[in-house]
Amino acid sequence: MRKQFLFMAMAAVVLAACKSGGDQPSTDMPDWYYTGGKLGTTTNTSSMTFRQPTPATEDAGLGAMFAQGDNIAEKDFVTNESGRQHGLGPVYVRSSCQHCHPNYSHGTSVPEGVYNAKDQGNGTLLVVINPTTQAYVPWLAGMPQLFGVKPFKAPLNPDMITVQWLTATDEHGNKFADGETYELRYPEVHMPKEAVYVYNQGYRDPDGLLESEGYEVKLENTIGVYGSGLLDAIPDQDIIDQYAKEAADGKLKNGLNPAFWDGGFQNSGYYKNDPQWGPKRFTYALTRGPIMDAAGANAIWNITNVTRSDRTYHYLDLAYKAGQAGTSIYAEYASKDPEVQAEFGTQEDIRAYLESNTLPAEMTDEEFTQVMVWHRGLAVPAARNVTDPKVLKGKELFTQIGCDYCHRPTWTTGQDEVRDPNHFPVTAQMPRYPNQKIWPYTDMVQHKLCMENDIRTGWCRTTPLWGRGLHRKATGDQYEARMHDTRARNVIEAIMWHGYSKESDAYYPTQQFYNLNKEDRDAIVAFINAI
Repeated sequence: MRKQFLFMAMAAVVLAACKSGGDQPSTDMPDWYYTGGKLGTTTNTSSMTFRQPTPATEDAGLGAMFAQGDNIAEKDFVTNESGRQHGLGPVYVRSSCQHCHPNYSHGTSVPEGVYNAKDQGNGTLLVVINPTTQAYVPWLAGMPQLFGVKPFKAPLNPDMITVQWLTATDEHGNKFADGETYELRYPEVHMPKEAVYVYNQGYRDPDGLLESEGYEVKLENTIGVYGSGLLDAIPDQDIIDQYAKEAADGKLKNGLNPAFWDGGFQNSGYYKNDPQWGPKRFTYALTRGPIMDAAGANAIWNITNVTRSDRTYHYLDLAYKAGQAGTSIYAEYASKDPEVQAEFGTQEDIRAYLESNTLPAEMTDEEFTQVMVWHRGLAVPAARNVTDPKVLKGKELFTQIGCDYCHRPTWTTGQDEVRDPNHFPVTAQMPRYPNQKIWPYTDMVQHKLCMENDIRTGWCRTTPLWGRGLHRKATGDQYEARMHDTRARNVIEAIMWHGYSKESDAYYPTQQFYNLNKEDRDAIVAFINAI
């Protein structure tokens, strides 16, 4: 297995060097070439770049387990009652990791028209919220399920949901001083109440949002899953120190999210940062961390509704309290559906099944361990063209205009003692990345950009930039699909959205970028695409 991956990596590097003058790894490469440090970087920058194991994974003898986890993540789960990929449903968001993370990159750009959730690569999730409170609506899951396994029916009908792309014009008229133009677009999602299963079954929302269509629907794209293990290895105290620094220097117009920080970490509520497990570090909303309880560990359960020994209950809706009968809105109305009753049984039988918290585990502990070895073992691609004068100039300008404040270039990992809030007995088998200088280009903190049709709450974790320049190569996407909802088709659009509003935390560096000449702007774009 190790020879196979090494052969693929060497072949890709040679091919890239021959075709485009790419850098070949050598002893005199700058440290930022090794984006994931020596233990976390792959030199394979082909279309398979995000699928490679880290050197640490191979060195620990975990190559076979990594391959098994990759196999589970790649293939569709099915409705069978036995077999490796069994247990899909009764309702689900997608049937595989690859559907949302094509080649383990970010989700691809969403086309205008019907929201086709069946398209592999459509990694966007539908975020349905109360616009007043910004909270998720209780009658759907936080990640609404779009499919059902007979006799159960999908909570949402994606064929009735459409996406429309609208244009925005900034204070510069979308034109640089030298005449070069750019476009800004953003999505609006239209979802009629008839797309909601429980509404069609007679449910009426006490808040009146459902029947009046007073809810809001937003797109939220998946992030690349590569490099998550390296972010997990950043010491807690270093992240806390970063918060303290940003709170003290007063450079952010919107300050820090008070749900996380108010002179110290908040330790209550939805955003609880338990001192035992450290500050949250995953998802746009910073709802997950450490990695053994983070997005991947969560998604392999709730995206597919495949149970495992630590989660023997279904993912249904926000009203549902696991194991508490009578709390799920979906279960109540599915149990009353005559067509479901005709195939499944009585109302009591249906509700007991949907709301049980003692369901048999469909994914074995061994399989979950393999998935997590794969998840924690995915490498980040080495930086490209690190000796190119244009890229080097862009690197200097990136810092000079202040992009590096939020997109902090580098961190150093700690001893990397893997922790698991779920107390799953697999941490000893995980790959580790001690004492590595890594280059993710994120401060691991949330900020506000104040864009049109912004992300839920407006607070968004600074997305790591490493590897993003390879998205199109890895996925075949026509655009780079940057920003939280794929609104930015290229780097220029992404940068200019950062300064669309004068209330944005990134308004100042965006104006610095705007005032650069085209040569310098192109250099920054080249650098961002190289890292």
